[in-house]
Amino acid sequence: MKMGKKVTIGVCVMEKKVKCGSEAFSGPMLQILERLQAFGEFEIVHFGDKVILEEPIERWPVCDCLIAFYSSGYPLEKAEAYAALRKPFLVNELGQQHLLHDRREVYERLEMFGIPVPRYALVNREFPNQELDYFVEEEDFIEVHGNKFWKPFVEKPVHGDDHGIMIYYPSSAGGGMKELFRKVGNRSSEFHQEVRRVRREGSYIYEEFMPTGGTDVKVYTVGPEYAHAEARKSPVVDGVVMRNLDGKEVRYPVLLTPMEKEISREICIAFQQAVCGFDLLRSEGRSYVCDVNGWSFVKNSYKYYDDAACVLRKMFLDAKAPHLSSTIPPILPWKVNEPVQPSEGLTRQGSGIIGTFGQSEELRCVIAIIRHGDRTPKQKVKLKVTEEKLLNLMLKYNGGKPRAETKLKSAVQLQDLLDATRILVPRIRPGRESDSEAEDIEHAEKLRQVKAVLEEGGHFSGIYRKVQLKPLKWVKVAKSNGEGEDEKPVEALMILKYGGVLTHAGRNQAEELGRYFRNNMYPGEGTGLLRLHSTYRHDLKIYSSDEGRVQMSAAAFAKGLLDLEGQLTPILVSLVSKDSSMLDGLENASSEMEEAKARLNEIITSGIKSVNSNPEKPWMVDGAGVHPNASELLPELVKLTKKVTEQVRLLAKDESEELAEASSTGVILPYDQAKALGKTNIDVDRIAAGLPCGSEGFLLMFARWRKLQRDLYNERKERFDITQIPDVYDSCKYDLLHNAHLNLEGLDELFKVAQLLADGVIPNEYGINPKQKLKIGSKIARRLLGKILIDLRNTREEAISVAELKSAQDINPSVPIGGREEIDQRFKSQSKMELAGKGSFTSEKSMDQEDDEDKETKYRLDPKYANVKTPERHVRTRLYFTSESHIHSLMNVLRYCNLDESLQGEDSLVCDSALERLCKTKELDYMSQIVLRLFENTEVALEDPKRFRIEMTFSRGADLSPLEGNDSEAASFHQEHTLPIMGPERLQEVGSCLTLEMMEKMIRQFAMPAEDFPPPSIPQGFSGYFSKSAAVLERLVNLWPFNKH
Repeated sequence: MKMGKKVTIGVCVMEKKVKCGSEAFSGPMLQILERLQAFGEFEIVHFGDKVILEEPIERWPVCDCLIAFYSSGYPLEKAEAYAALRKPFLVNELGQQHLLHDRREVYERLEMFGIPVPRYALVNREFPNQELDYFVEEEDFIEVHGNKFWKPFVEKPVHGDDHGIMIYYPSSAGGGMKELFRKVGNRSSEFHQEVRRVRREGSYIYEEFMPTGGTDVKVYTVGPEYAHAEARKSPVVDGVVMRNLDGKEVRYPVLLTPMEKEISREICIAFQQAVCGFDLLRSEGRSYVCDVNGWSFVKNSYKYYDDAACVLRKMFLDAKAPHLSSTIPPILPWKVNEPVQPSEGLTRQGSGIIGTFGQSEELRCVIAIIRHGDRTPKQKVKLKVTEEKLLNLMLKYNGGKPRAETKLKSAVQLQDLLDATRILVPRIRPGRESDSEAEDIEHAEKLRQVKAVLEEGGHFSGIYRKVQLKPLKWVKVAKSNGEGEDEKPVEALMILKYGGVLTHAGRNQAEELGRYFRNNMYPGEGTGLLRLHSTYRHDLKIYSSDEGRVQMSAAAFAKGLLDLEGQLTPILVSLVSKDSSMLDGLENASSEMEEAKARLNEIITSGIKSVNSNPEKPWMVDGAGVHPNASELLPELVKLTKKVTEQVRLLAKDESEELAEASSTGVILPYDQAKALGKTNIDVDRIAAGLPCGSEGFLLMFARWRKLQRDLYNERKERFDITQIPDVYDSCKYDLLHNAHLNLEGLDELFKVAQLLADGVIPNEYGINPKQKLKIGSKIARRLLGKILIDLRNTREEAISVAELKSAQDINPSVPIGGREEIDQRFKSQSKMELAGKGSFTSEKSMDQEDDEDKETKYRLDPKYANVKTPERHVRTRLYFTSESHIHSLMNVLRYCNLDESLQGEDSLVCDSALERLCKTKELDYMSQIVLRLFENTEVALEDPKRFRIEMTFSRGADLSPLEGNDSEAASFHQEHTLPIMGPERLQEVGSCLTLEMMEKMIRQFAMPAEDFPPPSIPQGFSGYFSKSAAVLERLVNLWPFNKH
């Protein structure tokens, strides 16, 4: 090639790909071509649609380098023939572009090159609805060639151009399907509650659903050495596309990990496409590729256009004019008169409610432990069964083991049980004259109750009901082959647990509290959190216990917090992680709790007035809060409970007579739990018809009250059971709020008495005095406390890394603020060393726990490309949704930790005035929460313990009695059935400064040590990244056309 001759670049693509509608100069392609032209070394030739579609290839312009890629209507074979004829340098090879139309081939190719993909399976059909012997579909999973995929899983058509992707959700999360599609207006997906079965029209890929925290990452390569990544809200969350003022989808540049950069390199090589877009899923600390799109450019990023032009220039020159220098000029030729991009402002605000510590303080971390929202009363039915049908069912689901117990949770199992019970329940109530035994009547009643519970809800959802069958008696029977004997169960105990479902009011409360947090817990007046979150400077993780009501509360809260729309099921599956070991269960404190209940029983039933030996600190006595006349209130409680139960019995009697008539004539439509789950408002029709709120019929309402009446007082032994007091209180409160329209007489008196008693019982069940409360609390909340300390330490270490990097840059401005990558690398190496000399503690993070943090998927804003004023501002939020026991336990450790022998002489973390208020706060009601916020004072030296301050607040939750409140409030309770949530209260004196160092010192011995947290599990089928053989590597090298670099 002669000196001075320009390198020609042929642009052989459909015109719609170069121009963007009428704004001919806004397309990324034009932006980049203009920059290339500005270098003065290239001549650009546009082929145009007419030439491409109508002219023979011999008449196409000749060029040195060719940009050619497929889009709809493009003659790919013709372009291939042209490339074979003229042999230009190809940016993207043409032959490989055929692969991109078939997802099967894409996955096969990715696997061949050792690039991680989600676990998947293929279902190929020759014609629609073809029956395949290797494909099985059950309610909560499918099986392909013996490979099981449990819901949630993803279903993708094999054709790359078909964007109808579906996600199927498990019945335990409410079931249903979400359809993803190309953006239409502001929607990118639609949720279909009623669809449970997969499609059978064509061939599909099924793959595991990867929990990514509601974020997708799109990566754009320009050659194997350059990749730019952007994150956006995933369509699986609520399907609402976030758009900016220009109507463009909001995306933010994020940093790729070294591993992901390696993946980008390999994709370029595997598909021989230098300019290539692909989708990454980041899940549990690993990254997977789920789609490769071929030629695509980033939209609206000048910095990217500059980079892409420079990379392409080097590529073209190296290929066709190696004698020219490809060094980049100091000022890029097009920079001379570039429009300045506007940058968005971000407001700041001092700290929280303990008085402001000045503008120099930044919020670094928000940790909240939150109780679930309003629920229906929890119920349990126990009955001994001897019926053959039920015993066989037990054997069917426990693998035929005569002594093993069985748990029935799935819809199929519960349906089986319902069918059996329907056959066994006598159709008409046995009249008293049939002289049948009282026990038989009770047995029939209980079976009828089981049937009613199973029929409630229209379809089963594992969140709400579970049945245990435990064998009690066996007989020996001869084996079928006559050799020896087998055991066969003849009696079993059936335990059915139901109720405890989040009500419409509970959903409203959780969503409302999420909104409150969004507007009040973060700096930046209202929009602060959404702005931080959408720019990936907010690291959010939500954990929940295993209970359905807790999971749904967490999902509804997330909906309010992040301003999402639509159904809770997809939000739950995308954003909430279950961690039952941390947020469920009391096993390890049960003996101490039994002890406390026994002592409490003595105090209440003996009628001894507790002598307050410590009038200064009333909370220090045994049984603080127990009503002085408790023993006289008990008979009153029993009398009023009987009165209410009798009224409900009459209502149930009428209902069962109507049901008996109806069942002989026709079908009653069951109440549909799934539809109810989607509701945040009341079923007005049921209430107008004089039926109980929600899904409870009078029969079940009567069963609930009858059981309370029986268990509260044993008439034969003349004995009260005080552990029933909280349940009576719970039922009263529920009926006053949700069933006031039934006008049950005496219910409000019963509520007042039950409340007086419950206020003494509930707090003392977790320990009869502060020392016992501390002991029980530290056992129940040990793991949660350990996790909270890990959250706080990690936040501090990260903040220190940012500060050190910043001060290094202030001293020597030539230190590039490479932003997060360096910080993350420093943060890692630093956590692995002991952080001696930082305050008084050394970070003893074990490697395991290091990994545990890594397992939490992170998305970090890339400061070089981000149009944000404070890219280093970063807030960590950790939300833990749990039940009453964990809130009480955590609160007891926080307020009484100084009573431990080793901390003698230290003040409590909670000030005296707050201790007194807590002593008067009898109930930590629905949506009660404890919030810890960590602030960093950037004007204080790094070593100074005062640099990191913790602010603790708590809220009693929806702690208003349904009888309280002025008339307007009362009216709204009755209309909405929802009690308001109390605002946060301080746990420290105004102006006091609780340092993180002090907090750690006080809590450390009650918390599980970091090294005891289990290492993250490696996902199934994952063999590690470095499993590539030498042969694969060799193949990689030989395939790539410009391997001379």
